[in-house]
Amino acid sequence: MQLQSTVLMDRRGEIYKVTLWGGAVNVLLLLFKFVAGIVGHSSAMLADAVHSLSDFVTDIIVLAFVHISGKPKDKSHDYGHGKYETLAMTFIALVLLVVAAGIVYEGIVKIVFWTKGGLLEAPGMLALIAALLSIVLKEGVFHYTMQKARKLNSPALEANAWHHRSDALSSIGTAIGIGGAIFLGLRWTVLDPLASVVVGLFIAKMSVDLLRGGIGDLMEQSLPDEVEQEMLRLAASVPGVEEPHDLRTRRIGSHYAIELHILMDADISLRQAHDKASEVEDLLKKHYGEETHVVVHVEPLPEGKS
Repeated sequence: MQLQSTVLMDRRGEIYKVTLWGGAVNVLLLLFKFVAGIVGHSSAMLADAVHSLSDFVTDIIVLAFVHISGKPKDKSHDYGHGKYETLAMTFIALVLLVVAAGIVYEGIVKIVFWTKGGLLEAPGMLALIAALLSIVLKEGVFHYTMQKARKLNSPALEANAWHHRSDALSSIGTAIGIGGAIFLGLRWTVLDPLASVVVGLFIAKMSVDLLRGGIGDLMEQSLPDEVEQEMLRLAASVPGVEEPHDLRTRRIGSHYAIELHILMDADISLRQAHDKASEVEDLLKKHYGEETHVVVHVEPLPEGKS
């Protein structure tokens, strides 16, 4: 129990560290973007600054929910608090979807204004510098966060990583629009809203994918077929264990819950059957992590099969 508590604390500390680094970058960028948007007369950069602000908000969400999900099992939560991390991922996906809708809407409004003969204001060079800096920094934070998310098996960190990537993509659209307006002239300022609509739709797709996964886990969705087939093969690899079946799986935060039935010789002792079931449990935990919840139900082989 002490070792498990230490592992949970180490994991939580790593998630905090990664999120705080991303939060620091977000704060610097959103301040710089707001200044660049105002001084450089760029509405696209101001919208990008709002996107960075949403990134900072999601960092706070991750910190809050991972703190809760890291709590050990208690009387009210026999399976732990891992679902709170999945809930954090779902919230982040919703924020992403709202941000994407805002970007697309603002872009369409500007395009309609331009088609009616309106002139979109040309941005300044400072806004372009801010967009390019945002692309470099947020892409770097994305790779760093995604690497840690996969190492720690954290859905909340993975969702936050994609939020960093969405900010980088948003900045690419902003940079194209601002660069086109600066170097091609006022008649090409429509490139800004056109690019923002494309990027907004891409962000919306990512957020829907994350939302589908988060809701699926919260609704006790089973693990993918290939993962379940692997679990059955592992159980069947234990000598004396026959025909693993009635497998039920789900995700609890960053780890799995596994329940399955196995057949064994009806003439072996209760202790032998228990030891074999424990061997299956240990094998699954070794493969999927010590925090994996495993329940093995033993059934006797039908007569004539032993």
